[in-house]
Amino acid sequence: MPSGAPLGPAPAALPTDWPHRSFSHSLQAGGLLWHLQVMRPPLADEAPVVLLLHGTGASSHSFFKLASVLAQSHTLLMPDLPGHGWTQRPAGDGLSLPGMARSLGALLATLGARPVLLIGHSAGAAIAARLCLDGHCAPHGLLSLNGAWFPPRGVSQGWFAPAAKLLVRNPLLPHFFAWQASRPAVLKRLLDSTGSKLDAAAAAPYARLVSSPAHVSAVLAMMAAWDLRPLLHDLPQLRPRLHLVVGQSDGTIAPHQAHQVQQMVPGSRVHSLPGLGHLAHEEAPAAVAQLVMQLLTGLAAPGRAVPD
Repeated sequence: MPSGAPLGPAPAALPTDWPHRSFSHSLQAGGLLWHLQVMRPPLADEAPVVLLLHGTGASSHSFFKLASVLAQSHTLLMPDLPGHGWTQRPAGDGLSLPGMARSLGALLATLGARPVLLIGHSAGAAIAARLCLDGHCAPHGLLSLNGAWFPPRGVSQGWFAPAAKLLVRNPLLPHFFAWQASRPAVLKRLLDSTGSKLDAAAAAPYARLVSSPAHVSAVLAMMAAWDLRPLLHDLPQLRPRLHLVVGQSDGTIAPHQAHQVQQMVPGSRVHSLPGLGHLAHEEAPAAVAQLVMQLLTGLAAPGRAVPD
């Protein structure tokens, strides 16, 4: 068992009915207080480690159903990203892509964990790639779930970040966004726009997240700090095998972008999921889990255990 900081109890503010709350911990790492969920196989003291990174505006709850399947054979690390959910918001450039990768690298170092596979949804895929490219992590594979590799449709990176920064400077804006997005009809439209069909139980955590001005503020600040151009420049040097899982009904990210990334990254593969949207792993966890388990079968090297 490697040395590392002990895992504390779940954050006090975490709702008692939060998905997988019994696996939630708090942990100091890299100057941040993290909310981290750790799941281990029931019959194995040590198992290969998988790091799962959610997308912008979500939290570790996004992997609730998928994790229930994967945890039968692998140790899962599922943090709330910096500023998201119940993880502390970083200062300075901590919400930029390199900043988030740096913080996650510190989290892995504190845990003494070396994942064999990174799974990133949407922006989480870009963060996972940056984590590898900057030398914070050296997994055998990287699985992108509807990865966000390019600026949003119709958005020019040249003006988007400055405009977003102007919006973020308004202290009332997060409260307005939280008030608007927490309205059931507005939240339903937001989720429906992803092309995914979520039941009420799956939508409930998002309602809690978007009603938090602190969460919304960090999301807006992250968008203001986001610059994907250096990542796109560096992607051809990505060493872990990249698998691009694409929901063909994704209403958030154009499915053809995965094929553009495939052309940039030698040896990468695209896996299509017909009829599924941007939140494919939430609406059809069994289908995504099958793909993940097929990939994990080929990753024989064990990861480091995680301290209790």
